[in-house]
Amino acid sequence: MKRRHFMQQSLLASGTLIGGSALANQGNEKTELPLAEKTFNLNYGFHDGMFKNSGGADFIDQIKFAHEMGFRSIEDNGMMGRTPEMQKKIGDTLAKLGMTMGVFVITSENWHWKTSLATGKQEWTDRMIKDCKEAVEVAKRCNAKWATVVPGNYERGLSPDMQTANVITALRKGAEILEPHKLVMVLEPLSDNPDLFLRHSHQTFMICKAVNSPSCKILFDMYHMQRNEGDIISNINKCWDETAYFQIGDNPGRNEPTTGEMNYKNIFKHIYNKGYRGVMGMEHGNAKPGKEGEIALIKAYRESDSFL
Repeated sequence: MKRRHFMQQSLLASGTLIGGSALANQGNEKTELPLAEKTFNLNYGFHDGMFKNSGGADFIDQIKFAHEMGFRSIEDNGMMGRTPEMQKKIGDTLAKLGMTMGVFVITSENWHWKTSLATGKQEWTDRMIKDCKEAVEVAKRCNAKWATVVPGNYERGLSPDMQTANVITALRKGAEILEPHKLVMVLEPLSDNPDLFLRHSHQTFMICKAVNSPSCKILFDMYHMQRNEGDIISNINKCWDETAYFQIGDNPGRNEPTTGEMNYKNIFKHIYNKGYRGVMGMEHGNAKPGKEGEIALIKAYRESDSFL
């Protein structure tokens, strides 16, 4: 028995198949596929661990499960920490299934929080250059087109304008490395703590305009932007020309859509109608534990994606 059909029968037996089973042909009625076999209107990308109870502990098995549930992308913040062999295995699996690799984080030791390109110090620029060169090789193995960059913490000894100039200078050097390989670093404004330099969409938009490279764009994480500035649809419109990637998370809680205050069905419809067909990263947790939580998550995405 094929794995897909076995999974469908198992889910049906437990009453958890999203949308119910296929309908038999009756007269001229067209057979409906179970929603577990249908793709979504937008291209949602899950991360390692999100379907570990249903797909298994191995990320490759989770990818196969998610594909059967209709998902067509992944993202993996820790890709650069995986072995080259695993990076290639993930890339080969995605290619075989017709799936897309979303973002990974351009990172090295102490990069994500302690690094500060805002300081203008050569050590951080050198690390940026080193990591971008390594990211190019990682991207080749896993077929990635986008990589997340976080400039680091605010430098209180310098004016905001001087910090911004330092960040722009460092990012231009990174873009020079990435651009020939068509790898795009996407800058992510965050809400995790007030010490971070990059926190707002308009600030990120300005920096991308100044870097002026197809390899430096915005990662618009809607969870973080809801916390920092709100007015999500309006700010998406304002930053549209420089936005290359979206991430999802409801607020409060940073879990799947329908679990917080954000109307993701309207947001998704707006993004879809504007013509975006790139990856929508599922950068959040599961509101409920276990298989039950994973099925609830899939249901939430089916509901929020039903805007057509």
